[in-house]
Amino acid sequence: MKSSNIGGQAVLEGIMMKNRDRYAVAVRKPDGEIFVQTEEFHSVTGRYKKLTTIPFVRGVFNFIDSMVLGIKTLTFSASFYEEEEEKNFSEAEQKKKEKQESLLMAGTVAFSIVAAVAIFMVLPYFLSSLMKPVVPSYHLRTVIEGFVRIGIFIIYILLISRMKDIQRTFMYHGAEHKCINCIEHGLPLTVENVRNSSRQHKRCGTSFLFFVLAISIILLLLIRVESPLMRVVVRIALLPVIAGVSYEVLKLAGNSDNPVVNLLSKPGMAIQKMTTSEPDDGMIEVAIQAVEAVFDWRAYERDNFHTS
Repeated sequence: MKSSNIGGQAVLEGIMMKNRDRYAVAVRKPDGEIFVQTEEFHSVTGRYKKLTTIPFVRGVFNFIDSMVLGIKTLTFSASFYEEEEEKNFSEAEQKKKEKQESLLMAGTVAFSIVAAVAIFMVLPYFLSSLMKPVVPSYHLRTVIEGFVRIGIFIIYILLISRMKDIQRTFMYHGAEHKCINCIEHGLPLTVENVRNSSRQHKRCGTSFLFFVLAISIILLLLIRVESPLMRVVVRIALLPVIAGVSYEVLKLAGNSDNPVVNLLSKPGMAIQKMTTSEPDDGMIEVAIQAVEAVFDWRAYERDNFHTS
């Protein structure tokens, strides 16, 4: 398998695909038409874009970039289901709405980060601390804390997967992975080839989150402080380090077929079975259009799989 630079995510009734400094959002509109919009990608680092290329530093900024772009494209895809209400908006009202959406997006990103830290880092620590009378070993409690953290993550996925909109989003997520796997295995990007490709991929954000949860166990075992307050502070302060290391592991996994790397990828790939579902052909068509808007798969196939 030849790794590519393309990646993406599912949005409401569609797919976002990103390749280097361009991204495209393809959405199946309520009337059945597929709408594709292509934009230039701008990192949150602004003119300090080099930060997204420095090993162990880039993971933090790439994660934030992914969150911002993800929320932006989700909002864009949702707008197709609000058009009827907004047809009579004046230009001034439209600009006001766009400003409100920008503020809402910033607030959503901030709230998401705080909520994730509280639920997946702080809460497991307090839950594992309740076991101190029966589990006096700090190191054993830290390991238990890590498994509690992974358990909460899995329960969260299982709960949201019961929602109808999320079920369809997981199907589009599967279509995204299938397209990328189809390309990276040198197959022409057709509905049939995509349908027959795997819906799991080693560079998936789900695997990244699993690596974050797993690597946090290792780092917290190495750094011990006595004060309960400082233990909470350490867990929050280590998040950029954990994200940076996790990103490098994920990048290695996506570019290697080493048996050890493949073994490390298996838990994340297993969780992807919950965050992806088999798409229908209409969803695959949307994903293909998103890919073709930003990625020349024919040239990629010719350069990597065909020899003269």
